[in-house]
Amino acid sequence: MPFPSRNYYPRNVRPPHWVDGVLALVKAAESAVSTAQPRVGLTSDIVLQHLAPGLLEDGFAVETGKTAAGKIRRPVLFGDNGRPAVSYEIDAFHDEHGVVVEVEAGRGARGNAVYRDIIRTSLILDVRYLALLLPVAYRHQSGGREVVVPAFKDARDQVDAIYASQRLRLPFDGVLLVGY
Repeated sequence: MPFPSRNYYPRNVRPPHWVDGVLALVKAAESAVSTAQPRVGLTSDIVLQHLAPGLLEDGFAVETGKTAAGKIRRPVLFGDNGRPAVSYEIDAFHDEHGVVVEVEAGRGARGNAVYRDIIRTSLILDVRYLALLLPVAYRHQSGGREVVVPAFKDARDQVDAIYASQRLRLPFDGVLLVGY
């Protein structure tokens, strides 16, 4: 299976040029982030750390830590005196292309983070694209046994359903799903 796994939506549109750059960054980090083989302790923060230098080089603003200074916040609503009244934290943003990057790991596999990322990113101003990175296989222990969650496949099925049904129209020019 090629690494990384990926799908671009809508499926009847050629992906924009920035997609190749993001995929190349994930490919270059394969030995550190691939979940195809069992891996312990791989969090979304660790995956983002491996991708951050390349994302920065490609013009993305990238979360650098958990303090307020390290967060990337994008406005949703403005309040009094034009100050952001509602903002959301994201992993990375490319201002020129309008690309939000969200990297998920355990929570993305088990806690409906895909839905949350889609809805919240839909509300952020100036966003044209969502790039959502998820593990191909998220492994965890439950009841003394290993459970493998196919997070990328589950997300692909969800986004396939959204685009196929056309009942929920996303405000994006495109969505890139990447399985690492």
